[in-house]
Amino acid sequence: MATLDLIPVIDEGLGNSTYLLDLGGGRALAVDPERDVREVRARAGQLGLQIAFAVETHLHADFVSGVRELSEADGAEVLAPEIGPRGFPVTGLADGDTVALGALSLRALATPGHSPEHLSYLVIGNGGIAGVFTGGSLMVGTAGRTDLTGQDRTVPLAKAQYHSLQRLMELPDQTPVWPTHGAGSFCSAAAGGERVTTIGRERATNPLLQLRGEDEFATALLGSLGTFPDYFLRLGEINRHGPLVLGTAPDLPALTPERVRDLVEAGAQVVDVRAGADFAAGHLPGSLSIALRPAFATWLGWLADPERPVVIVRDPEQDAGDIAWAAAKVGFDALAGELGGGVGSWDGAAGLAVGLVPAGRLATASVGAVLDVRQGSEYAAGHVRGARNVELGALLRHLAEVPDGPVAVMCAHGERAMSAASILARAGRAGVTVLEGGPRDWARAVGSALESGV
Repeated sequence: MATLDLIPVIDEGLGNSTYLLDLGGGRALAVDPERDVREVRARAGQLGLQIAFAVETHLHADFVSGVRELSEADGAEVLAPEIGPRGFPVTGLADGDTVALGALSLRALATPGHSPEHLSYLVIGNGGIAGVFTGGSLMVGTAGRTDLTGQDRTVPLAKAQYHSLQRLMELPDQTPVWPTHGAGSFCSAAAGGERVTTIGRERATNPLLQLRGEDEFATALLGSLGTFPDYFLRLGEINRHGPLVLGTAPDLPALTPERVRDLVEAGAQVVDVRAGADFAAGHLPGSLSIALRPAFATWLGWLADPERPVVIVRDPEQDAGDIAWAAAKVGFDALAGELGGGVGSWDGAAGLAVGLVPAGRLATASVGAVLDVRQGSEYAAGHVRGARNVELGALLRHLAEVPDGPVAVMCAHGERAMSAASILARAGRAGVTVLEGGPRDWARAVGSALESGV
């Protein structure tokens, strides 16, 4: 087996890995790059490599792709499945096609399921198969979801996923497996933090590979899937047509409070990216709290309206470029700007505050009903007695399910709960507070066990 110089560049927030492969001769290949290619470029530059090829395993739904960015700004040749025309030049590949890359070659392997056109790629060197990039097909302990291209295609694609995994099982046990999606990605149901595996390990331990037949497989796979962000349904078309090449971070100009008021009156939305405790201390009326953290892009794409301009409120220590690139990864290319001078420049912000509830006080009558906005699977694994579960991503559509009167909102750590509190406040709800911490903090504080199930 050939030895490779392979560098994974991991996006913990979106749960994805971009792989940078040294091809020799100062050239590199990037597999499934996201639109924010700053780190991939930096890692290549540190090694003295030019990214000569940008490879896609499938048409991504969970992020705006960076292959066009690398093509037009870096001169990389794009290799992608030939099924489904793109709005920009690519070298289309089909099952069995092989591309010579110097001492290495890349062979396409049709593995439909996560998407109809999905390809995996074998890396072949003089010593034989050096590994396989499996994208959204085979993952660590699971496989990619198949419900992103329409309800009528979900079951047929799940059955296709079964056969794709069986095809991958024809590879030698020692073959390294490099998936794109992993823990933290809504494209999978992966658990744990491991992101790479081998064919032999998956053959022995992947629960989906212990099942017999496509029907049993499809039932198990689809039964393991939770909800996914709404923006998954629109980013595929952006990637198909070809996203705008940005080159540098989108601009985030400073706006006066008067200009922000004018924009809001015209339909703009305010997104406050400061830490939850800072938002709780005071914020702009109607603003949406989405703390800048690894998962920021996911929640911006899920909770903000892509059709309305976005005004950012940030802490001076938060990097404007990180905010803009994260937004661009989920299709928010043109932010209207940021509030110049931060929240301190806005008269009356200090009067808009959200109460923070220590874990030990959650049981008191004064906090009212308890709303748990974690994913359904998290809630089922352990929740506070009597807490009602409405997932944060679905809250806007299910506001009527939130009990009347005071409400204490909770999640695992507090960030999602603060987002939910901002949504409730924007909807006119009073008496909304946020739990400091999560269910385990409550259980420790009151000495009570969590309930499980739904």
